[in-house]
Amino acid sequence: MADRGCPLEAAPLPAEVLESLAELELELSEGDITQKGYEKKRAKLLARYIPLIQDVHTEAVQAALAKYKERKMPMPSKRRSVLVHSSVETYTPPDTSSASEDEGSLRRPGRLTSALLQSHSSIEPWLDRVIQGSSTSSSASSTSSHPGGRPAAAPSTTTALAGLTAHAHIDLHSAPPDVTTGLAEHSHYERPQVASVRGIPRGHGRNVLETADGVPVNSRVSSKIQQLLNTLKRPKRPPLKEFFVDDFEELLEVQQPDPNQPKPEGDQMAVLKGEPLSVGTSGPPSLLAALQLWGTTQPKAPCLTALDTAGKATCTLTYGKLWSRSLKLAYTLLNKLTSKNEPLLKPGDRVALVFPNSDPVMFMVAFYGCLLAELVPVPIEVPLTRKDAGSQQVGFLLGSCGVTLALTTDACQKGLPKAPTGEVATFKGWPPLAWLVIDGKHLTKPPKDWYPLAQDTGSGTAYIEYKTSKEGSTVGVTVSHSSLLAQCRALTQACGYMEAETLTNVLDFKRDAGLWHGVLTSVMNRMHVVSIPYALMKVNPLSWIQKVCSYKARAALVKSRDMHWSLLAQRGQRDVCLSSLRMLIVADGANPWSISSCDAFLNVFQSRGLRPEVICPCASSPEALTVAIRRPPDLGGPPPRKAVLSMNGLSYGVIRVDTEEKLSVLTVQDVGQVMPGASVCVVKVDGAPYLCKTDEIGEICVNSIATGTAYYGLLGITKNVFETVPVTADGVPVSDRPFTRTGLLGFIGPDNLVFVVGKLDGLMVVGVRRHNADDIVATALAVEPMKFVYRGRIAVFSVTVLHDDRIVLVAEQRPDASEEDSFQWMSRVLQAIDSIHQVGVYCLALVPANTLPKAPLGGIHISETKQRFLEGMLHPCNVLMCPHTCVTNLPKPRQKQPEVGPASMIVGNLVAGKRIAQASGRELAHLEDSDQARKFLFLADVLQWRAHTTPDHPLFLLLNAKGTVTSTATCIQLHKRAERVAAALMEKGRLDAGDHVALVYPPGVDLIAAFYGCLYCGCVPVTVRPPHPQNLGTTLPTVKMIVEVSKSACVLSTQAITRLLRSKEAAAAVDVRTWPTILDTDDIPKKKVASIFRPPSPDVLAYLDFSVSTTGILAGVKP
Repeated sequence: MADRGCPLEAAPLPAEVLESLAELELELSEGDITQKGYEKKRAKLLARYIPLIQDVHTEAVQAALAKYKERKMPMPSKRRSVLVHSSVETYTPPDTSSASEDEGSLRRPGRLTSALLQSHSSIEPWLDRVIQGSSTSSSASSTSSHPGGRPAAAPSTTTALAGLTAHAHIDLHSAPPDVTTGLAEHSHYERPQVASVRGIPRGHGRNVLETADGVPVNSRVSSKIQQLLNTLKRPKRPPLKEFFVDDFEELLEVQQPDPNQPKPEGDQMAVLKGEPLSVGTSGPPSLLAALQLWGTTQPKAPCLTALDTAGKATCTLTYGKLWSRSLKLAYTLLNKLTSKNEPLLKPGDRVALVFPNSDPVMFMVAFYGCLLAELVPVPIEVPLTRKDAGSQQVGFLLGSCGVTLALTTDACQKGLPKAPTGEVATFKGWPPLAWLVIDGKHLTKPPKDWYPLAQDTGSGTAYIEYKTSKEGSTVGVTVSHSSLLAQCRALTQACGYMEAETLTNVLDFKRDAGLWHGVLTSVMNRMHVVSIPYALMKVNPLSWIQKVCSYKARAALVKSRDMHWSLLAQRGQRDVCLSSLRMLIVADGANPWSISSCDAFLNVFQSRGLRPEVICPCASSPEALTVAIRRPPDLGGPPPRKAVLSMNGLSYGVIRVDTEEKLSVLTVQDVGQVMPGASVCVVKVDGAPYLCKTDEIGEICVNSIATGTAYYGLLGITKNVFETVPVTADGVPVSDRPFTRTGLLGFIGPDNLVFVVGKLDGLMVVGVRRHNADDIVATALAVEPMKFVYRGRIAVFSVTVLHDDRIVLVAEQRPDASEEDSFQWMSRVLQAIDSIHQVGVYCLALVPANTLPKAPLGGIHISETKQRFLEGMLHPCNVLMCPHTCVTNLPKPRQKQPEVGPASMIVGNLVAGKRIAQASGRELAHLEDSDQARKFLFLADVLQWRAHTTPDHPLFLLLNAKGTVTSTATCIQLHKRAERVAAALMEKGRLDAGDHVALVYPPGVDLIAAFYGCLYCGCVPVTVRPPHPQNLGTTLPTVKMIVEVSKSACVLSTQAITRLLRSKEAAAAVDVRTWPTILDTDDIPKKKVASIFRPPSPDVLAYLDFSVSTTGILAGVKP
C-alpha cells in the first residue's frame, strides 16, 4: 500500500469552511446554483485540504465520478440513521475492495489516505447511504467492485469528513425542527433510536447543536441558515387545501319544509299508567321457589314437550325431572369444574348457553341450572360455520361479558365445526371457550343434604339477552332477578295464566316472548308448554294448529308469518278445531303487516272454532320486555280497534286518519293495554325527550320494574336508553323515576290502547320525511309476491348518499324467474312504492334464491345484507338503479367568488417567480456516438443479441383461465419464430419494406412472434382484435374497417381465425372477396431470412395501433 499513497495526518476542517459548505448545500437545494457550479465551488473550498497524489488508481476514481455525475442530486428530505455506530466502519464504499491485507493499518482515527481525499465525490454517495440507513437499497452498489480496479479508499478513513457529510445533508425542507440551545459535551452521541454520525472533529466538540432528528449541526451558522431557522420557527402557512373552503355541505340543496305539510295540532299527551301489579300471597315468592315447589310437590306434572321434525313427541320433561337435573347441573358447575385447584366459576360469572332450536328440554335444564348456581346464563345461537352472519358480533358480546364456559349437548357439540385437533373450532371473533356437555352421564349427582344458596329476588343480574342493532352490533341486555319476577307476574296477570294450562309455543325459546312465556312464566304457573321447532314448521306449517287441537291448548304463542304460512297449507285440513284457545298471542303484532295475517287467519278459522276476541297482538322489545298486550274481554280488555292512517302524515310524524279506499294509507291494529304496574309515554324521536302531542308519532317509553336494567358493560348507551327522563314542553320532568326507551314508534289511541307503527331500527329519514322499512317490505310483498319473490324474502335498508338516507331493496327471486319477469316486477315495485309512499328507491337488487345471509330462525340478516351491499359482495343477478328519482339534494352550481381564491394565489406565485413543486423522472442516458451503442439501437437488434447471449431465458409465459402454463417463448424460440414469419411475408406475401400487415391474433405468443417477424422484414404491424365467433355481425366489420383504413397489404392470423374470416357467416357481415392476402402462421416452413431489415433512421414508422370508440370513430396512433 506504500506505493499507492502515504498516510497523512487529517487536519480538522475549520469552522469557516464548514459554514461555507453548508451555505453551498442550501443554495443547491433551493436551486440558486447548478450541480456543476456546486461541485466546482465545493472542490475549490476543499482543494487546500486535499493534497494531490499522482499514484492513485485513476480508472476507479473516474468510473466513480462518472457514476456520480449521472445521478441527479435529490431534493433535501428528512434523513435519519438507523444503523449502529459501527456501521460506518463495516461498510465498504463503492468501487473499493476490502481484501487488502494492509487495510487494517489505515483504521486509525484521524487518518486519511490520499486516494480517499482525491476521490471524495465517489465516497460521498456511500456516506450518504450510511447516514440515511438505506442499507437495503444500496447494498448492491456498496459491495460491488469495478472490474480491474484497485482500492480507491479504505472505509475507516472517513473520520474527518463524517462531520462534513452530516452538515451537508441537514433536512432544511422538512417540518420545523426544535433546535435545542444546550451544548454537547462529547463529539460522540448515543441515541436510543437514531444513531449519530461518528467522527465530529475534536476541535468542534463544544460548539455542536442537535436538531429534533438527532443530527448534529454547528452552532455557528451563517445568516442564511439562521434566517431559515427563524422562518421555520414561525407558524407554518396553511397548506393549499386549507385555502379551499369545504362548502360541499353548503352546496347541497337544503330540503325546504313543505308549507302544506301536516303538523301536530293536539294537546300534549299525559303519562299513561297501567293497572296495579297484584302480588298474590298464595303464589310462590320467586321463580326458583316455584321450581322447587312444583318439582317436589308435583314431580310428575308435565312441564315441557319437545317435538321432532316429524311432529312426534320425543321427550316430555316433568317438573320433577327439571328440578333434579337443574340441581345436578348446578352442583357440577359449582363443585366439579376446577382450574389449578380453584373453582372455575364464581357466583355472578357469565356462562354461554349454546343449544339448537330443536332441543328446548336441555336449554331449560341449563337455564335453571345456572340460576340455581348463581351464574348468569347468556343464551346465543348455535354457530353453524366459522363465519356465520353476525358471528363476530356475538363473539364481541361473549368477550365483553367475560364468558369462558359454554354449555351444550353432546349432539350439538358433535355438529359444531372442528379444528384439526378434533376440538371445537375457534369461531371468528370469539374468545377462547371451554365446552361442557350437560347430558345426564356428564353430570354429578349432588349429596342429599346439598342445596344451592341462590338468591333470586334482588337486583342482581338474572340473565343476559342478546340484541342486534340496526348497524349489526350485538349487545347484551341485562335482566335482574327482580325484573324477571315482575315480568312473570305481569304476564300472569295480563294473560290470566292458570296452573296446568297448556301453551303451544312456536317462537324461539331462547329470547324475547318465547323465553318470557315458554320458559319463565310457564314454570311460575306450573304450565305445560308444547314447543314446535322451526324445522317442523318448515316441513308442516300446520303443525302448531294440529298440536293445539290434540293437546287442547288454552294459549298459543306465534308470529304473523306462522299464521300466514298455515293459511297457505290449510287446504284439505277439515278436522281442525280451535275452540279450546282462549288466547292466540301474536308476538310481532307491532309489524304493519300483522293485521292482514290476523284478519285472514280469522276469516278462515272462525268457522273452525276460532273466536275473534282470542287474537291478542302484543308489542315488546329486548330493553323493555313486554310493553303492551291485547286482552280478551273476560280479562277486562276493551274491544279491539284499528286505525287507518295517512302514509303521508306518518312520514312527517303526524297522525291523520284516512279512508281505506286510498292506496297511500297504513292500517294498523292496537297491541292492547299497558302492562300491569307500568307507565307509558311517547317522546319525540330527535333531540331531548319532550312529550309528544296526542296526534304525533314518537318513541314509546316505559317505566316499570319489569324491564331490562342496562346494556352489559356499556355505560354510555345504557344511560341514553335505560335512564331517559321525559319532560313536558316547559322542561319539567314527568316523573322522578327514569323511563326505558323501547325502540318502538307509535302513539296512544282511544281507550288507552297502544298503537305501534314501526321500529326505530327500521326508520329511514329521506329528506325531511320518515319511512319505515317494514312498510316498504309490506308494499313490495303486495306486488305478486308468490309469483316472483322466493319465500317472501325481502330486505329493506338505507345507505347514506350525499348526507341523506337512500332506500335499498334486496329480494330473492324464484329460480324459475326470467330476466324479463324480473324487470317487470321491479318496475311495478318502484311504481307501487312511489305512489304509496311518495319516495324513490335508490337501488333495487335481485339475488338468486337462498343467497342472502340468514338469521338463526330463517329470517334475513339485515345488517349483514347491508354490509355485503356496501362491500360489493352481494352478487345480484339483476339490478335496477334509480338515483335520479331519489337523490334530490344535488349540489348547486358553484358561484364565482369575488375574493382572491387559491387559483389566483398560484398564478401570483408564478408571476412573482416563486418555484412551484414539480416532479420529473430520471433523465435517459445520452447515446454515445460509438459502434457499441449503435449496435443495439432497435428492438429487433436486441432480440437477436438476446438469442445469442441468453438463448434459454424465458421471455413470455401464456396462462389459461385456470392459471396453468399453456405455452412459453424463450429468446431463441421467439427469434426463430420471428424469422419464419418474416420469410413467409417476403416469399408468400411478396411484401416489401414499409408495407402494412394486419395481425389478427388473440393475446398470446403467436401475436408477439408475428409482431417481431414484421420488424425483421421491415413491414409495419397493425394489431387488430380478432372477431368474436358468436358475434360476427358486429365485431367483423370493425376488423374489416381497420384493415382497409390502415391499407394493410396482408393479414396474418391463426388457422382457426383464417377459416372464420372466409366462412359463410363472415360473408353475411362483410364482403370476403375484398380481403387482402391472408396468411396462416400455424404451419409455416422453417426458413431463415437472408438479412434482417435494419431501419435507416430511428424515425421510421414501427407499428400502427387503432382503437374504436363507443360511437364508432376509428382512431390510429403511429409510434
